[in-house]
Amino acid sequence: MTRTLRTVALVAAAAMALAGCGSEDAGGDGPSSEITGDVTVFAAASLTESFTKLGEDFEAANPGVSVTFNFAGSSALAQQLNDGAPADVFASAAPKNMTQVTDTGSVTASPVTFVTNTLEIAVPAGNPAGITGLADFAKAELKIALCAEQVPCGAASVKVFDAAGITAAPDTLEQDVKAVLSKVSLGEVDAALVYRTDVEAAGDRVDGIEFPEADKAVNEYPIAVCAAAPNPDGARAFVDYVLSDDGRAVLTEAGFGPP
Repeated sequence: MTRTLRTVALVAAAAMALAGCGSEDAGGDGPSSEITGDVTVFAAASLTESFTKLGEDFEAANPGVSVTFNFAGSSALAQQLNDGAPADVFASAAPKNMTQVTDTGSVTASPVTFVTNTLEIAVPAGNPAGITGLADFAKAELKIALCAEQVPCGAASVKVFDAAGITAAPDTLEQDVKAVLSKVSLGEVDAALVYRTDVEAAGDRVDGIEFPEADKAVNEYPIAVCAAAPNPDGARAFVDYVLSDDGRAVLTEAGFGPP
């Protein structure tokens, strides 16, 4: 029976014990044993398209499994986990937010970095404001969107502005990168900083502009199995699938770099 992939916004579950995450060893080209049940994955917003595809492929390879995703800013996801929200897997857009979970003391091993990502300037299709580079983010007359500093794309933005010696003048600070991208694709802002994978995923709705300072803020993405995972076998199998050759192919196609 075909399983339906569901994407939901999960909130903290008061009835659950404190949840932390621990990694499992990478390996293989996918799940090696039969698994069943639900697998709940908390994943950074920038992983939305690639993990949705991975979830569909994983379900197809394991007919007894249904994958549910909670996509949001990594800092918000880490807080939900520390508040007791039930999850099987956590994939963060930065080590800092993974550390927020591992510091709870319920970690059995170190998380595994599975991809990297860098920032790119995103502008509405056709670049109506004529944005040329990072210096334009200091112009008060332009409408600028950035991620809030506590989320990985915001922290990376701070690093690149510092490297370029630019004081940005944002008009809005969003809680995850997809919210920033939406501002651009709807034409509500003249420019924003998002990940190159988000520019790729947006297709012809936005244009991307590369800039040299992006190399100063390369984000590493760690993934881990939650120590209190309701479905530990399914969780380990999903992580293995992400780390497999098939999983890496999907992530590479989405624009992610190697770990």
